[in-house]
Amino acid sequence: MSFTDDEVERYARHLVLREVGGQGQQRLKAASVMMVGAGGLGAPAALYLAAAGVGRIVLADPDVVDTSNLQRQVIYTDADVGRLKVEAAAEHLRALNPHVHVDCAPVHLEACNAGPLVAGVDIVLDGTDDFATRFAVNAACVQHERTLVSGAIGRWTGQVGVFRGKPCYRCLVPDIPPEAETCSAVGVVGALAGVVGSMMALEAIKLITGAGEPLAGRLLIYDALAAETRTVRIGADPECEVCSPTASPE
Repeated sequence: MSFTDDEVERYARHLVLREVGGQGQQRLKAASVMMVGAGGLGAPAALYLAAAGVGRIVLADPDVVDTSNLQRQVIYTDADVGRLKVEAAAEHLRALNPHVHVDCAPVHLEACNAGPLVAGVDIVLDGTDDFATRFAVNAACVQHERTLVSGAIGRWTGQVGVFRGKPCYRCLVPDIPPEAETCSAVGVVGALAGVVGSMMALEAIKLITGAGEPLAGRLLIYDALAAETRTVRIGADPECEVCSPTASPE
């Protein structure tokens, strides 16, 4: 897979990077990634994936841009208010890197439709704040053997984890928390979305290029107020409804 002169100049800092180089950049160009949720986490993650030269990006989100989104969803401008997020985001991503192919899926992912979309990509990034969607995406990733990069934020805290079959996301969150909180209810500092979304993109880039050690089976937790991070290991739940030997197929 060859690069144009523009691509060689565009990706110059990757091409001289020992852990990426020409081979890694070719892997990025050949890769396909789906971003579930084009919001606070999806916005920076998609921007960095496009800038890195990921060949195909699928954006899945049914929502439209709202003025309240602009505090943290940095892919959008005031002129995008009222537009479908996936269409506005795709336009900005193509403007950032015309070598990237962007597909739009303005749908709410659930058990009945997540499978085909997940099966059509190499890696899935989930930055939604809806647990039902997270569960459906996780189940589809396990079923189709796709790696899931999961991110979440609230107030001043964020987390990122990578799930490759077992343990899966349901091993970490077996049930919807009884008092699940969303950013609209509890608030979130805008810059935190940039930090965690960028971490998600970085994990995807590492997975695609084979650089370093991904957060597989681990969860990185970032406390922005204290400027501290910690990483915890995630164990496989032997009774997990999704990835255990006794789990029923969806």
